[in-house]
Amino acid sequence: MNVSSYIEHRPAGLERWAECVWERSAGARPDVARVIPDGCMDVVFSEARGLTVVGPNTTAFLAGVPARSSALGVRMHPGCGPPLFGVEAESLRDGATQAAELWGDAGRRLEDLVYQAARPGARRALILRWLGTRTPGRAPDPIVRAIVHRLASRAEASLPALGGELGIGERQLRRRVVSQVGYGPKRLARVLRLRRALADARAGIGLAEAAFVAGYADQSHFTHDCTELAGLPPSALVRS
Repeated sequence: MNVSSYIEHRPAGLERWAECVWERSAGARPDVARVIPDGCMDVVFSEARGLTVVGPNTTAFLAGVPARSSALGVRMHPGCGPPLFGVEAESLRDGATQAAELWGDAGRRLEDLVYQAARPGARRALILRWLGTRTPGRAPDPIVRAIVHRLASRAEASLPALGGELGIGERQLRRRVVSQVGYGPKRLARVLRLRRALADARAGIGLAEAAFVAGYADQSHFTHDCTELAGLPPSALVRS
């Protein structure tokens, strides 16, 4: 029997920085999931690949979990990974880096401890606690977080208008978003709009209404953007 699962947990003590802790497990056959761009960065552990930091992706990719194994990760809010990871998001875009390469001996020690922990709950706690030790004296870029919030909640938001609201020039706005999110505000707006529309569609809202609420010109615009960013039309993603 092939039973795979995906669950999310509250990132206790790290809510300001992280959206969730997630866990995927595979049954008798490997479990492969399509990861859709979301502007986030993840710290991911699996027994097959160890501890890695996955950068923001510009288009969808397939991530697999070997049969009868599992993976877990901490998904950071858009713009919140770089202050804790000590690296600009752009340098990790569309890629993954081993923790030891990014954090040296500290990354290797954390990876060893996570390997030694027998239970998923203990592994979650280790990664969250280690990330928590990096928060003192650090903070997400408030301008970038404000931009993410506005783009995530609005159907339309022009860059000049955003810059005017936040008291920042368009060029500097773009530079800060690229540094902390991994790509520019225009692509980020597309990614967040698609995320919002797909969430509504999966919640049972019709595709045409989901497209309208998210700010697409029409359903065909939604379908085109989804196919380009996620690799499949929204109808196929909702079914899966």
